[in-house]
Amino acid sequence: MAFIDSIREKAKQCKKHILLPEGLDGRTLRAAAYITNAKIAEVTLLGERAEIEKRAAFVGISLQGIGIIEPAAHPDYPAYTERYFEMRRTKGMTREAAASTMANPLYFAAMLVAEGRADGFVAGAASPTSEVLRPGLQIVKMAEGIHTVSSCVIMDMHDTKLGDNGILLFGDCAVNPNPTAEQLAEIALCTAHTARHLCGLEPRVAMLSFSTKGSAKHPLVDKVVEATRIIKERAPDLIVDGELQADAALVPEVGHRKSPGSPAAGNANVLIFPDLQSGNIGYKLVQRLAGAEAIGPICQGFARPVNDLSRGASVEDIISVVAMTSVQAQSLKE
Repeated sequence: MAFIDSIREKAKQCKKHILLPEGLDGRTLRAAAYITNAKIAEVTLLGERAEIEKRAAFVGISLQGIGIIEPAAHPDYPAYTERYFEMRRTKGMTREAAASTMANPLYFAAMLVAEGRADGFVAGAASPTSEVLRPGLQIVKMAEGIHTVSSCVIMDMHDTKLGDNGILLFGDCAVNPNPTAEQLAEIALCTAHTARHLCGLEPRVAMLSFSTKGSAKHPLVDKVVEATRIIKERAPDLIVDGELQADAALVPEVGHRKSPGSPAAGNANVLIFPDLQSGNIGYKLVQRLAGAEAIGPICQGFARPVNDLSRGASVEDIISVVAMTSVQAQSLKE
């Protein structure tokens, strides 16, 4: 069974309620119909009901079993508007602006998730990343003890000698352009949590650099070394090593030679890149040159699941991210 199929099966075992705020997007509608029929999750679309129904008829899908919420017509719209106003009044928010904002499906979805009325939301097929993450940050907020929202990509490789039977997690590949040492440490901790609770893996984390164990001296290397120190202080039981070059992280003979005795070197299943450029380039090179399946990006660090799709997402991508969001919600309940 492919990795993503196992995630879909896990989602079916404890169905969660996932919101899809982009109810007019044809891919989202098709994904919602499949998810409902396959019993992967309970899904609700957000937007103007008449427009959603018109669009569904145009693309030829049935909305049977799929919920629809029109934010401004929802009975909790006035209360949520007031709640949002109170959240943001010190930032210059007015009641009029709060009412307009809360009519936006992305913000209304975030409020429903924050209030426990849904288990998570997935968007981004028709919205930029910033427009998806902003309501998450303002309303859902971050998990306790976490100050950095980040992302990871699950790479399903054909070479099963790498990672855990071919499964590797890359972070951060979509959110933080130039993280500090403290932020890099949180990215690693959150990606390790994703590896354990979403993928069922025991994380072995490699903090990547162009240096291995002092082979080069540079402030960029110092950042990775400091991040590794912070991780070991915050999570002493986590298997982590750094700074490591990619070959030292992945190839046993190289890892053992460059970092002898390390439990992560040559055996890593979580790769933490020092910045967004290297992370984004790295996962796309592996995806295209090695033919790996790239699943995600998956958002990490929110108090409740919020996930951002690529605007180039396919119907299959949306189905998979909804399934992963459901499994993230299951792990929170656990």
